[in-house]
Amino acid sequence: MADLSQYTFPNDTPVCLLDCSQAFNGLTQQEQLYAHHLAQASFTGGLIVLVQTSPESPGIFLLLQKTFRSQSLQDLRSTALSNGVTEDEFQAFLVYAAAFYSNMGNYKSFGDTKFIPNMPQEKLEILVMNSAAAVADPGGVQSLWNSIKQKMFSLNDREKELGLGERPTFASQGITTYFSGNCDQRDAEIVQEFMVSKNLSPYNTRLFKTEDKETGLPVYEIRLASVEVGGGDIPGFEEKSKQILGSHKFSAKDVAGPVTINVSRGDYSRLLALVVHDLNQALKYAANDHERAMIKEYIKSFQTGSIPAHKEGSRFWIKNKGPIVETYIGFIESYRDPFGVRGEFEGFVAVVNKAMSAKFSALVEAAEHLLAHLPWPAEYEKDTFLRPDFTSLDVLAFGGSGIPAGINIPNYDDIRQNEGFKNVSLGNVLVAGYNETKVIFLQEKDKELFQKWKIPSFEVQVGLHELLGHGSGKLFMEDEKGKLNFDNSVVLHTETHEKITSWYKPGETWDSRFSTIASTYEECRAECVGIYLCLLSDVLKIFGHEGDDSDDIIYVNWLNMVRAGVMALEFYSPDTGAWRQAHMNARFVILRVMLEAGEGLVQINRITGEDGEPDLQIILDRSKITPVGKPAIGNFLRKLQVYKSTGDYENGKQMYDYYSDVSDSQEPHFLSLRTIVLARKQPRRMFVQHHTFIQDGKVELKSYEASAAGLIQSFVDRFPTPDIDAIVQELWDQDRPFF
Repeated sequence: MADLSQYTFPNDTPVCLLDCSQAFNGLTQQEQLYAHHLAQASFTGGLIVLVQTSPESPGIFLLLQKTFRSQSLQDLRSTALSNGVTEDEFQAFLVYAAAFYSNMGNYKSFGDTKFIPNMPQEKLEILVMNSAAAVADPGGVQSLWNSIKQKMFSLNDREKELGLGERPTFASQGITTYFSGNCDQRDAEIVQEFMVSKNLSPYNTRLFKTEDKETGLPVYEIRLASVEVGGGDIPGFEEKSKQILGSHKFSAKDVAGPVTINVSRGDYSRLLALVVHDLNQALKYAANDHERAMIKEYIKSFQTGSIPAHKEGSRFWIKNKGPIVETYIGFIESYRDPFGVRGEFEGFVAVVNKAMSAKFSALVEAAEHLLAHLPWPAEYEKDTFLRPDFTSLDVLAFGGSGIPAGINIPNYDDIRQNEGFKNVSLGNVLVAGYNETKVIFLQEKDKELFQKWKIPSFEVQVGLHELLGHGSGKLFMEDEKGKLNFDNSVVLHTETHEKITSWYKPGETWDSRFSTIASTYEECRAECVGIYLCLLSDVLKIFGHEGDDSDDIIYVNWLNMVRAGVMALEFYSPDTGAWRQAHMNARFVILRVMLEAGEGLVQINRITGEDGEPDLQIILDRSKITPVGKPAIGNFLRKLQVYKSTGDYENGKQMYDYYSDVSDSQEPHFLSLRTIVLARKQPRRMFVQHHTFIQDGKVELKSYEASAAGLIQSFVDRFPTPDIDAIVQELWDQDRPFF
């Protein structure tokens, strides 16, 4: 029987307001209108994540919206209590609903584990079927409830977490809706081979499999996200569009006979049509030509299914330096695709924080000097550092499954390598989400220091992680004419000291080459860059830290990384041997490297807590950070970069898997530590975001109380009519036969 505490949210889960009111009120009317329409596009597009998360998520969304839209929460509570639902059970329902909206589905965006209501199924049925929505439409609500109730509460092995079936343990590898329910790892590999051959990006795709009844061979359908359905040109593929859309016979490696692969478009069509509508409205209020060109390309991408158009929009986005209102939207991060190449939809709108942005600008100015301190030869660094825009932003709207503290985009390798990128630090997320009231696993003398310096040290880490972590390093590539972007007669492999024998071939990308480990491997590399370069006094001065304060910043930053590595054990699944969260896997790997360094750098001690239960105490010897920790992280970081630069998946994966391994075979017996970590874990904060609306020609900003009820009300206000329900219902109906 599963420990239900790992799959439910406690009633006291903290909720905080992601406050952007001061920044928003400082905008001009044109800027506010621009931000409003982009926010609408982001939140509407974020509903795509329901379809990308689980088979039942669209149905749960429909039930929640119908229930909360039909009456006030106070009336719903009174009705529920009069029918035998307790106060705790009603609060559990509100917390579940708030968590569902926050994660845009019933799987945690940070950790990818399923969560269920922390109340009996029969009590939730009483609550739902006595709501005003059920009174108005008893048959419709009953039918909707019947279609989701089993999946809503189920915790069978395959449904506990997101993942992709993999023979021979197909039934226990997790659930995903990026692939139809009958797909496994081999199916993903076959179709990826086809897509590379066609230079077709997987970012905006999903994969569905049926069977050719005559041959018994699989028939695959690659669905591109677009408003348009059927044939026609895809911008960027005009000369080859007939070769892209339609049916293909493809002979894959180790497959007996050619398989059929059909490429279609129109996935999420009606939702993307709403996104395009709001982007067209935002276009009227754009501040400059770069913004106008950017939005036009995004519209073209969503309209036609063209990733080349989205890449073109990203180029204009990079050129748009220092906007007051910053935004990015599309199929972006590939963390939740079990194969690691398909993007989850997200969109954000944020307003610049000028004071913190000045510090990040100074960091950019010092970038070339700081990059020279990284532990790899100059040949492994980009020929020219393409100075990015790096700003601190207060988030107004973030549509998707979760809100990060920092972002480095675009994720297109060719643009990042040759044209540039942008970094953003989301300041109000950092302040609201990372301020801990209860610090666990530290010595008493460290707790006060940790609380004082965690956010300032994390600002430094985020800056280094995004700018010089994700922004550093060269990929050795061969173009379609056979030309290499490095001198193979001069550049040597730093580990073997021999000529380099592997690199990226035409059509290959970092994601396609490193696939399932690409996200966590890259996060690990960026985190290592952060703790390695934070040792430089030049870095700390940029952020205003000198003297004893700078020593404390370094210590707390390293201490936070060690502690995060221990707490990461929550996100490891012993049943499958898999990590469920890229960043936490990365932090555990770094912990392993520090422990391997020895010499008393890091200790993890088992103790008895004040409550008499098993507890842990983490000790970091600050005097050993520079003489022991720095060379250990430097050597490991160099290997990470070399394997990435050379596209050496085999050796990179072997090394990364070694440090990712969780076992009890040797000290500190991580599996047994995991039991204590789970018992002591703290729930992650949920964010309530503002809602904007137009009244009398002006944009109004509505704020909400920092509670589950406030978060729920924000979604009722965001989608106030049943119009959106019909679109979500249609998407759900289209998918259900495949799961």
